Amino acid sequence: MEETLLVTISGDDRPGVASALFDAIADVSAEVRDLEQVVVRDHLTLAMLLAAGPRTARLEQVVREVGRSLGMKVKIKHGTGDSGRRRTGRVAVTILGDPLSARAVSAVTARIAGHGANIDRIRRLSRYPVTTVEFDVSGAEVDRLRRELAMEAVIQGVDIAVSASGLARRGRRLVVMDVDSTLIQQEVIEMLAAHAGREAEVRAVTERAMGGELDFSESLRQRVKALAGLDESVLREVRDAVVLTPGARTLVRTLKRLGFTVALVSGGFIEIVGPIAQELQIDHAEANRLEIVDGRLTGRVLGDIVDRAGKARALIRFAAEAGLPLSRTVAIGDGANDLDMLGVAGLGVAFNAKPVVREQADTAVNVPYLDSVLYLLGISREEIEEADALDGTPTPAPALPPR
Repeated sequence: MEETLLVTISGDDRPGVASALFDAIADVSAEVRDLEQVVVRDHLTLAMLLAAGPRTARLEQVVREVGRSLGMKVKIKHGTGDSGRRRTGRVAVTILGDPLSARAVSAVTARIAGHGANIDRIRRLSRYPVTTVEFDVSGAEVDRLRRELAMEAVIQGVDIAVSASGLARRGRRLVVMDVDSTLIQQEVIEMLAAHAGREAEVRAVTERAMGGELDFSESLRQRVKALAGLDESVLREVRDAVVLTPGARTLVRTLKRLGFTVALVSGGFIEIVGPIAQELQIDHAEANRLEIVDGRLTGRVLGDIVDRAGKARALIRFAAEAGLPLSRTVAIGDGANDLDMLGVAGLGVAFNAKPVVREQADTAVNVPYLDSVLYLLGISREEIEEADALDGTPTPAPALPPR
């Protein structure tokens, strides 16, 4: 086993630090075996594993001299061989907090250690509108660690996602979203019912259905009956009144840049969902169709109802059409009728969801920004904003939805 030096250099970051260091050790014909650097608030920490054979003593002297000339702290540890091979069971643990407290980070890291896993790397993905930190973990079992951290998320009041790392986190994906109270802030059927003077009645049924207390198909039929007699012009009025969830445009725009397939699957109505999908350049949209006779709503829907099982079938079909395995699919929803879709997807995300959904989904996001889902996929806020700048697209400032 050849002798190697583990060198850690830290100090104020500035241009040319790495260049000066490697220029100096190049004269010793040193070999670089491992290398990692991080900068936090302009403070640099650079770790290197170097080998120089019989010139090891000279290498150590050169490194210390360069460190002094740069005004940086140098720590050197003698050893042998390369860095140890990372363990299998690689996962990404993502924590979202607003704010992200030290206590929450402490609790999560303790859970990971108690699981017998190791944190190999840590990076920040966003500072606003929420603080997001990603842990690169090895030696973990995804499903078990996910369950353990889900409990900690509730205790600490943060959102935590656990997903397979490595190649499983890269490449094309299918992202399928619910619409009402997910992509948009409202429940469309309640907006339509308001035009019929029956909004409160319909809202009560909607809440029970989304909470899993009522069969969705039967509840939809009951609610659509309340719309009988409305002029079809109301549909356009409601479409114009729909408000997207904060971050919705950023989410879809970024997913499309990555070459992802994006779909909407809704228990609402294609008359509203279709134009939204077209505006956002979303690939697929599936929803119920209202029956209209002589320019008025009849209070009935046409064809099979897009219910809980129908949403899951749509996701499976879209994945097959895109040539993607289910492991490369993401589903986002808030109600009980989204549970089958969340369950069949590779990653099911409960977005500001009802308790029954949060309990059963792979992970929950409880901040009001839909683009926070991007952080769960390992995409940083800086990457999003850089892509917007290159396209000349202004990144909107995060804004809370109206209360």
